[in-house]
Amino acid sequence: MKKIILVVDDSRLNLVIARDLLSEEYDVQTVDSGEGAFQFLEEKEPDLVLLDIQMPKMDGFEVMRRLQGHKAWRKIPVIFLTADRTEKTEETCFQMGAMDYIGKPFVPAIMMQRVRRTLELQGYRKSLEQMVEQQLQRITQLQQDIIITMANLIESRDGTTGEHVKRTSAYVELLVGKMQEKGIYREILTPRYIDYLKKASPLHDIGKITVPDRILQKPGALTQEEYDLIKLHAKAGSRLISENMDRIVDKEFVEIARDLAAYHHEKWNGGGYPGNLKGEQIPLAARILAIADVFDALVSERQYKKGMTLEQAFGIMEKERGNSFEPVLLDTFLESGEELRQLMEELS
Repeated sequence: MKKIILVVDDSRLNLVIARDLLSEEYDVQTVDSGEGAFQFLEEKEPDLVLLDIQMPKMDGFEVMRRLQGHKAWRKIPVIFLTADRTEKTEETCFQMGAMDYIGKPFVPAIMMQRVRRTLELQGYRKSLEQMVEQQLQRITQLQQDIIITMANLIESRDGTTGEHVKRTSAYVELLVGKMQEKGIYREILTPRYIDYLKKASPLHDIGKITVPDRILQKPGALTQEEYDLIKLHAKAGSRLISENMDRIVDKEFVEIARDLAAYHHEKWNGGGYPGNLKGEQIPLAARILAIADVFDALVSERQYKKGMTLEQAFGIMEKERGNSFEPVLLDTFLESGEELRQLMEELS
């Protein structure tokens, strides 16, 4: 398929000349005003825009400003067309983001060469962007694989399996989806935040790596001293993430992962640990994870207990409304009973 070139010029003669020069190699579309250019762009995206500067109503510079302010259109390469060959005009063209400029009257060989070169450079840029995106996806997937592996190893030390990590992440995703539907914490739950929350949730118990096996694997009740030692895993997890991840992943991801590790045992009424934080002092990510984590702990079978039914787990969690859990988040979770039941069956 021929590449599409949109020529924007109020001179009919210039439009005819540009079409005659370029149409053998390209699909040349022409409009005679800035307004016409945007009407065309609403329907189709060209590979290149040849843009006249001096036009009535909306000049080329104004068209360029609007193109640069649009998320998709700003990536379209632009070559200005101008009879003004002063140094100031040339400087302005490039400052505004143009790839090149072509002087009037048109010199066929020069116009063709500059169009070809600009499209060739644009092709190289797109190829490079695709390569970078593919590499970023590979790195992101490798990072997530490492996180899941670490989380599985840590969970296996206390007699559970990596399925806990998988289930907890799934419950977090379900709860966040319901929150989005209701518009709860809309200003915080951006797509980026949600993506990081889901990817970081497996790290919430990373601090358990510092807890002795004799405590993690103890089949009976813990002594107060042993319980106090286990509670240290929250601070330890926060420290491990801060010390080991700051240089290799996005800062926002590190912050969310650290919040999850440090605060997922805090309680809405201030009775949790390690900081006795209360209400919205507890980061939102940790308040969300706390619900998913406790639910999975209640319904899952462990070496020292049988798993509860969904109804039994809901009954216990409802008693903690406003105590352990933020009311609006818990209510949203409890309203998702049928979806949770189906999810539990899929994960079993």
